[in-house]
Amino acid sequence: MIRLMNEDTEIKSTPLLDCHRQAGGKIVEFAGWWMPVQYSGVIEEHQAVRQAAGLFDVSHMGEFSVRGPQAEAFLQRMTPNDVTKLVDGRAHYSGLLTEEGTYVDDVLIYRLAKEDYMVVVNAGNQAADFAWLESHLDGAEVELADHSKDTALLALQGPKAPAILAGLTTTDLSAIRYYGFAKGEVAGHPAILSRTGYTGEDGFELYLEPDAAGKVWDALLEAGAPEGLVPAGLGARDTLRLEAAMALYGHELDRNTTPWEAGLDWVVKLEAGDFLGRDALVRQKEEGVPRRLIGIEVTGRGIAREGYILSGKDGVEGIVTSGTWSPTLEKAIGLGYLPTGAAEEGEDLRVTVRKREVEAKIVAIPFYKRPR
Repeated sequence: MIRLMNEDTEIKSTPLLDCHRQAGGKIVEFAGWWMPVQYSGVIEEHQAVRQAAGLFDVSHMGEFSVRGPQAEAFLQRMTPNDVTKLVDGRAHYSGLLTEEGTYVDDVLIYRLAKEDYMVVVNAGNQAADFAWLESHLDGAEVELADHSKDTALLALQGPKAPAILAGLTTTDLSAIRYYGFAKGEVAGHPAILSRTGYTGEDGFELYLEPDAAGKVWDALLEAGAPEGLVPAGLGARDTLRLEAAMALYGHELDRNTTPWEAGLDWVVKLEAGDFLGRDALVRQKEEGVPRRLIGIEVTGRGIAREGYILSGKDGVEGIVTSGTWSPTLEKAIGLGYLPTGAAEEGEDLRVTVRKREVEAKIVAIPFYKRPR
């Protein structure tokens, strides 16, 4: 639930709250944090990211360190992707799974050094994720620590992001591939510069000390203003990630959803050995995946919002998990789940929008791919 800001609450603030106020950000409560939902407007910010660049505060995300002689083995046991394939300076997308193969959370794992990893988790799951990992240590030679309070995170996203950032760092950005990262400085402040993001565009996520966040934020906006850089909020972040069909925990992912169902097969490396939830995933794959995540294009009048009912062929029903008006495609799009037999691309759908059925169809995802 999103709530407008009330000074009497005890909700957490990122180090950039004053910066958001000064920039005219509309502040709302999100996942226990005061965050900017928009500044100039969702569509304007969305289009700036697609055409130039946008700067996001994502300091509400959680960061854990996993260190020690058995750090790699521990993460290999706790996640379905192959941690042993990571080398220093590389990260990958993965998940924390239950024994049933469903999601506790989706995460990023960074290999900082041989026995030193960083795990980035969603804001709303921070405490639960830490407790989950801690409860599965089982005496492993691992030091698990929560560094979320000591870490600020900015996301500079868009086709002009690399050029804007290059003017504020001596780090060779061209040497950092997608899902690669390097330690360096930005505007004179120590940072991890990671070529990752949640928008479908090129860009970087910058891990900083909290005291440096405001200074780097201001420096980036000043340097990027001539190139069209704008501050961007949660609203644009959501429309951008939806166009790119990037899953959001609590929508496409939850404790009832497996990677097979969510179309995240590429995250699961069964051949890499045992991990929590592996047996359940093998079993579901053998027995047949009961439902699939689909892309929805609304062809009638209306928008497919979260929780709306989908009606597929032969009357089978599913549910919308995310939906919006796409500023890039100028049409209503969404993600949702349907039984596997009814989840074929090109099939017609009906979406129940405010007690009336609206025409839609199943389309390929992602809806948007950036030009290469």
